[in-house]
Amino acid sequence: MDKAVSETLFISDLHLTAERPAIIELFKRFVNERGVHADALYILGDFFEYWVGDDDPAEELKAVFDAFNTLHEQQVPVYFMHGNRDFLIKTGFAKRTHCQIIPDPTSICINQQNIMLMHGDSLCTDDIKYQEFKLQVRSDEWQNAFTAKPLSERKMIVENLRKTSQSATSEKNEAIMDVNQQAVEKAVLKHNTRWLIHGHTHRPNIHQFKIDNMDVTRIVLGDWYEYGSVLSVTSHQQTDGFEFELEIFQ
Repeated sequence: MDKAVSETLFISDLHLTAERPAIIELFKRFVNERGVHADALYILGDFFEYWVGDDDPAEELKAVFDAFNTLHEQQVPVYFMHGNRDFLIKTGFAKRTHCQIIPDPTSICINQQNIMLMHGDSLCTDDIKYQEFKLQVRSDEWQNAFTAKPLSERKMIVENLRKTSQSATSEKNEAIMDVNQQAVEKAVLKHNTRWLIHGHTHRPNIHQFKIDNMDVTRIVLGDWYEYGSVLSVTSHQQTDGFEFELEIFQ
């Protein structure tokens, strides 16, 4: 790509697991065909189906770590934000993948424009049971107790939690699992931005609305269950602002 034009890529909700080798191969191809040419790659959570701790060698995911090494060799910076499935990723993972862990939310600037990045689950405030569960598992006390358990036991606990989550999700009203518009507007005003990018809901779309006569755009990344969902943001040195496209990668 012409260096007068910069491209930043955003992905989320790949839910990578050895149980879905085709999606791992899709991610590898995405890295080789698109990622290595980008100026930066942002991963906005739920990159893995689950992560039980940085002491897990995750040998079955070697191809994924090889892809990170490819990005590092091409000097493409990778930024990682926790999701609700991989919040136990810590500095060991960051060192292994050469990525930088960023908080949720994070504000970045592309060509003079302030953009807020989130995983998106904190906006789903109508799902009260989930928010209570999140508060519990994000506590230092819970995480310290969990990571102190043997690796095999942690994996068994997570598998049981996955089954429980799938059952609970099937019984929930679809509406409460989407973002709450008031929560969106509150976050936008707090961070003084007109742009919000997030994942989590698996409902890729571009939402445009107004807050106090200010035009706001909320871009929702899709999941990678059947194909890849990628947001490409390009900017030109000669002009302010940027262009964006929510793409399907398959």
